Amino acid sequence: MDDVKNRPIISADGLAKLEQELYFYRTVKRKEVAEQIKQAISFGDLSENAEYDEAKNEQSRIEGHINYLENTIRNAIVIDAADVSTEIVGVGSVVKVRDAKSGNDSEFQIVGETESDPLEDKISNESPVGAALMGQRSGANVTFAVPDGLRTLQILEIRRAV
Repeated sequence: MDDVKNRPIISADGLAKLEQELYFYRTVKRKEVAEQIKQAISFGDLSENAEYDEAKNEQSRIEGHINYLENTIRNAIVIDAADVSTEIVGVGSVVKVRDAKSGNDSEFQIVGETESDPLEDKISNESPVGAALMGQRSGANVTFAVPDGLRTLQILEIRRAV
């Protein structure tokens, strides 16, 4: 039986990005490294050929990443934006919060670990902030540990991503 807890959670957009990345690695990166290996072999003696060793290491890294992408795509739980609740925080929710200490408002989307990108205000449901917000309702105050103590956020709004 599938262990849902260990499966990656991802949006339809996130899945599409992973599929594009997989296509790129299979079609472009594999060809590039094959050409590097071919060129390195043409230099002769493979026992002391640093270019060959480097190309083989790159090939191994690329194949490992392809394997990771294939497994992630195959096992992903895809979240449909239409199914995201606006009542409680879950994966896919866009949450507007106010920091109790500073009074500053922030807004971010809760995503699965695979899609996490703090620079785009996408935080993982497994991060300290994301985990604290999961399952909470608008108006709730959530407190969680940060390196310099505790932080409290008030949930101002929960909505779906556009």
